[in-house]
Amino acid sequence: MASDFSHTIPIDQIQYNEQGLVPAIIQDYLDGTVLMMAWMSPESLRKTLETGETWFWSRSRQQLWHKGETSGHLQTVKAVRYDCDSDTLLLTVEQVGEIACHKGQRSCFHQVDSAIARTPADTLSELYHVICDRRDYPKENSYTCRLMAEGDNQILKKIGEETAEVVMACQDDDSDAIASEVADLFYHTLVALSYHNVDIKEVYRKLQQRKR
Repeated sequence: MASDFSHTIPIDQIQYNEQGLVPAIIQDYLDGTVLMMAWMSPESLRKTLETGETWFWSRSRQQLWHKGETSGHLQTVKAVRYDCDSDTLLLTVEQVGEIACHKGQRSCFHQVDSAIARTPADTLSELYHVICDRRDYPKENSYTCRLMAEGDNQILKKIGEETAEVVMACQDDDSDAIASEVADLFYHTLVALSYHNVDIKEVYRKLQQRKR
């Protein structure tokens, strides 16, 4: 697949290290999850830009490798950026199969020192996954669990109420109230998504289409 952004990255101006490599951070283009970090050589960067899929340099094997070539977990590149010193790359990608780590995890950064094992993403995604956790593993005295137990009618009623409160806050031109009421609307909408088993990333994909 030909890339439409290859002309935007000055390959020869990237500051490679003594081994001729540059670190590349790979990030999910929808929710910002950091999926992995790997090394790129000028050749692997060039192939990435030409094909629109990620290529890296394996320091252990001393050769190019096409991410997902054997596993099928390819990465379709959406954008490539480089930092202010031109010595680090940031690639936003669509991860095929939702698995970037060779250990079968979505992200290589899945090892944490707390009970929260999910890799950090944007705030809405993290809240959505907490809501899903409450759906699947109910907790006593949880407002989310009570909403889920009361079912669709109550969830939809709350969405209607919060929508009206957003309208009133906007009419009052109260910035703090607007932010608060929109947060409430977002929350209850996420509850509805979870209740109906709609992944928030499907919403993000719809929003991406609105950018065109």
